[in-house]
Amino acid sequence: MPLASVYPLVSTRTLARPFTYEVPEGTPKGAVVSVRLGRSSTRGVVTDVGVGAPPGIVPAPVGRLLDAIPPQLVDLALWLADYYGSTPARALELVAPTRRTPRGERPSPALRESLPGEPEPERLSDEQGAAVARIVSALDEGVGAHVLLDGPTGSGKTEVYLQACAAALERGLGTIVLVPEIALAPQTVGRFRERFGDQVAILHSSLGGAERRDERDRIARGDARIVVGARSAVFAPMRGVGLIVVDEEHDAAYKQESDPRYDARTVAAKRAALEGAVAVYGSATPRPESWSGLARCSLTARIGAPLPRVRLVDLRRESGYPLSAPLLEALGGLVEHGGRAVLLLNRRGVAPAVHCRACGTTRRCPHCDVSLTLHAEGVLRCHHCGRADTVPQTCPDCGSSEVARIGAGTQRLETELAKRLPELERIRLDADVATRPGAAREAIERFRAAERAVLVGTQMVAKGHHVPGVALAAVVDADTSLSLPDFRSEERTFQLVTQLAGRSGRDAPGRVLVQTFQPDATPLRHAVNHDVAGFLAGELERREALGYPPFRHLVSILVSGPEPEAPLAALRELRERLEGLDGDLLGPAPVLRLRGRFRAQLVAKTSQPRSVARRASALLSSAARTMRRDGLAAVVDVDPQSL
Repeated sequence: MPLASVYPLVSTRTLARPFTYEVPEGTPKGAVVSVRLGRSSTRGVVTDVGVGAPPGIVPAPVGRLLDAIPPQLVDLALWLADYYGSTPARALELVAPTRRTPRGERPSPALRESLPGEPEPERLSDEQGAAVARIVSALDEGVGAHVLLDGPTGSGKTEVYLQACAAALERGLGTIVLVPEIALAPQTVGRFRERFGDQVAILHSSLGGAERRDERDRIARGDARIVVGARSAVFAPMRGVGLIVVDEEHDAAYKQESDPRYDARTVAAKRAALEGAVAVYGSATPRPESWSGLARCSLTARIGAPLPRVRLVDLRRESGYPLSAPLLEALGGLVEHGGRAVLLLNRRGVAPAVHCRACGTTRRCPHCDVSLTLHAEGVLRCHHCGRADTVPQTCPDCGSSEVARIGAGTQRLETELAKRLPELERIRLDADVATRPGAAREAIERFRAAERAVLVGTQMVAKGHHVPGVALAAVVDADTSLSLPDFRSEERTFQLVTQLAGRSGRDAPGRVLVQTFQPDATPLRHAVNHDVAGFLAGELERREALGYPPFRHLVSILVSGPEPEAPLAALRELRERLEGLDGDLLGPAPVLRLRGRFRAQLVAKTSQPRSVARRASALLSSAARTMRRDGLAAVVDVDPQSL
């Protein structure tokens, strides 16, 4: 019998290597089999066939065949494990999840989860036609290509995706369409189902286990040649992939925050290379990394309506917060004439903090170094560990009754609107609302159906939703993201404001108001003029001087523990062992305590992130027993999206 290398799907790093087994004739690379490992049985993935036996080893036979995945997905998973410093087993679990036994047939969730789509336009614009032709030409070459499709919201990027998908289908090739969040999937699914019917499948983590299995089976059989989903859809078991679309490619939600900490945009690029497919990255506000590193197809103008006028409201000269006089006036116009508005405030709850005016104490979470957020039910909540406290009537520290709320969140904004403009229907969309499955879709449908309505929410409301009749979009506090201690804070502020502006005036004249205490801030000055190229030119110049992406990669190593000094000591020792590798090491330095654990971080700026991550992971693995004894945990994160 032939021999094969098989990776057992077990999480322990001590078994993170291939084992040699006998396999039946014809067993392909990518077969998922049952294997004996010690005294237990587990699943394993065949990663190579026709290997030799190690000296002195008599290979055991594998058990039964459980499943099979395309060979390219095996290569993708092994590359992912190496690049992101994870184990092959954890990466292979992404492409070969546990398969449940079928129990009858059920309709595809794509039917249930799709919003209405739009009919095909009579003709494409010249720029759309040129973009489609370029993608189709790359499809025909069949050697893989990477294209940035940039253009303002409403410029017709989705139609380019649809036309390119149709061209891929004509050539017998499949398409994977990624969206940054599950809430955006129904709109995208609806658009593709309008054009391609039951050939569309949907994959995301909110589906039930049986639904995910059914959709994966449809994809593996070739019944569904188009897959729409969030980041995990990049691992769809599709054979013959010709096109991968990464919509809203600027969005940080494409980064997975648990092991393996992969970035779906980078993984999409690697899968496209392995498949000889075309990867199209679309955004109205591209990342600096994409702007500088990818060939561009640009759609320079909106279709049907000009970009809306953007006005900065200087809150230093306004007494009203969160609703300034200009914003109230604009909302009053909706009461009089009808229409819809989108208001973005990137903070949940009633107020982000409760503060004593007498002694200056802010109520903070005892387990995390953050203030507690006041919610409408009169409860202070920590948005990191979930702790809940009652709101004190008097200050627990000094006894003063001068306990005040600081700032505003989406719940307070909703309450203020009810007081000032009761004629407008209020619909809130934030993480508190969207926890229930289908809630985000219901909120958007309510908003679509209303004649006079305000959609209030966090950054969810700025992400790709196209609702007709939006006459006003407003950023209630543009300074929220500007104040973050992260080199991407200006980029994120520009993206958020520009993306929200795109929700207004897509089918009629629209207005955009941006409330800020910093009207001279660089990202706001560029956002007012819809100046994407100007902002990115300045941002790239700044990053090159500082050695940040795209000019160098970042690798973050975070250690947490029950005492403040131990994480720092562990990282100091690790830093000594990493000296001599390519790049600069910053830190270690303490960072915010979370869930009762003290944390410290070491950051590497490097042009060789794989070697740094591999070395750091190996050193941490060798010290695992000592770290467990001391209650320490470590995370290696390649290309982190926040620091």
